[in-house]
Amino acid sequence: MDRLDAVAVIGSLVLVATAAALSLEPVLVAAAFGGFLLSLSLWRLYGGRPWEALGWFVWVWTAAVVVLELPTATFAVAFVGTGVLGAMLLLGGRYDVLADVWTIDR
Repeated sequence: MDRLDAVAVIGSLVLVATAAALSLEPVLVAAAFGGFLLSLSLWRLYGGRPWEALGWFVWVWTAAVVVLELPTATFAVAFVGTGVLGAMLLLGGRYDVLADVWTIDR
């Protein structure tokens, strides 16, 4: 666990606590969480970890699914599907399971 992981955990907890304390609308919470995840994605990309950046970016889609008014079954598939895909990309990049296709050897 590095510094950015700690920022992600603390930021998520603060966002959840603030949303619960202020009784915010789900759309507002999803938008705030999506923006937070997008910033984490960009930090990972600039940090040289593109697979993890893609994983965080897919979780932005997960936050966006909350805002969309989808039927229950479609919502469940989209929410769980993007959540699992994001986790697989994040962990695959973290544990070097995914190939380093981003570096050019000369």
